[in-house]
Amino acid sequence: MKSKWLLLMVSVLCVMVLFPAAALSQGPTVTAGCGSATVDAGIGAAAALDWKFLDQNGSPVPASGGTLQQIARIASPQQPISAPVNVLCDVRNPLCGRNGAARTYGPQKGATPQMVDSLERGLEHLAQLVRAQLGKDIDIPGAGAAGGLAGGAVAFMNAKLTSGVKAVMDFTGLKAELADADWIVTGEGCFDRQSLYGKVVSGIAELAARSNVPVAVIAGQINLSQTNYQDIGIRTAIGCKPPTMSLENAIANSHCLLEAAARSFAKQNLV
Repeated sequence: MKSKWLLLMVSVLCVMVLFPAAALSQGPTVTAGCGSATVDAGIGAAAALDWKFLDQNGSPVPASGGTLQQIARIASPQQPISAPVNVLCDVRNPLCGRNGAARTYGPQKGATPQMVDSLERGLEHLAQLVRAQLGKDIDIPGAGAAGGLAGGAVAFMNAKLTSGVKAVMDFTGLKAELADADWIVTGEGCFDRQSLYGKVVSGIAELAARSNVPVAVIAGQINLSQTNYQDIGIRTAIGCKPPTMSLENAIANSHCLLEAAARSFAKQNLV
């Protein structure tokens, strides 16, 4: 139980250890990918950039998801970020609400239902403060990425949120590669509802649909109905983990299971 409560106490401060020098420079655009093991709306990252989060008495509030509701005033740093910041997000989830950072990603990170409710209230509180004190709306599509770090980047780094999968597809020239492709085979750890919110799978499906190329997903496990994934343009999806197999056993035999799933796809669609 003690380890679960750590989620309320941690922040993304560690993410920012190497970031400040680049972000405060006069150099080119800083591009950052989103990913964290926290739900703190990026206040740990902001703290590394000298933003201050104060309570009603003017005392510093520790930067963590569990302390968001204690913040009464946000104080900007003396030296704000000067370099443009682009944040690559792999989801379109907003900061708050049913599809927001706490309710979508909190349980993945060990949050109990009570902790999810607490984190949600904290995110809503911070969004209201940022709107009132900084004049910015951070409850926007993509802001829920990485436990709200994307939303914090908008608030405290003047960041622009960009589709991560689109940026990678543009960089790699994937669209041109589809000209003579028969199939696209992509993957996902757990192919579920979250996969539909801007992750790699949904981005590839959108691109493939415009080129009339069928898409197959090979995932650790499938938690979507055939109708759900075919609605976004996925032709077929194959899970590696059999329904009756334990997660521990599946992880231990992942290589064999992946090979078996690939063979199954090939037998069904390429022979």
